[in-house]
Amino acid sequence: MGQVPEGDGGQGRLMALPRGAGLFFPGDACSAFVVVRAGTIVVTLTAENGREIVLYRVGPGEICLQTFGCLINGGTYSAQGTAETDLEIEMIPAGDFERRMAGDPPFRRQLLVAVAARFGDLERLVADVALSGIALRLARALLRLADGRGCVNATHEALATEIGSAREVVSRHLALLARDGLIEATRGHITLLRPDALRALASEAAQV
Repeated sequence: MGQVPEGDGGQGRLMALPRGAGLFFPGDACSAFVVVRAGTIVVTLTAENGREIVLYRVGPGEICLQTFGCLINGGTYSAQGTAETDLEIEMIPAGDFERRMAGDPPFRRQLLVAVAARFGDLERLVADVALSGIALRLARALLRLADGRGCVNATHEALATEIGSAREVVSRHLALLARDGLIEATRGHITLLRPDALRALASEAAQV
């Protein structure tokens, strides 16, 4: 993953935001480049039919393509950014960002490396949604979101947003995984009982 360059000596404004706070919404203009110092931003896109999907997450050292695109093109956001955890961020004003892009080659090079890495993430997302079945996407999401103890704290609706599906479809597939002994599911909490089997499921599905 490419690393976002550090802010330039006090140009950025440091902010602390609580979990759940909205950073940007569709139609908003962008006035600053956001550098995550601690925590995670989740960026989601909502279709006309109301279905949501997680595009990507932004952690320390990673870049938000939405923000980058808005600053470069002078456009507005098309997706929503939300603090998935408590956040510490640095806001570099648009003017300072533009000056550094124009006059600081190392800054520009590091930034473009981070952008290229983020595009790779989006390519994988498109491939998953367009070419992969629900089983693969759900297995990957569970493995990706599990903590060190193999626990996933997410509702069925949150998992549906994660993989771009419907809650009813996710609930049905989770029930099948529970029936086969791969997971144990309670309200808002899933325990991975057999993570190796989930990895095998994802691998098998990828080859179909």
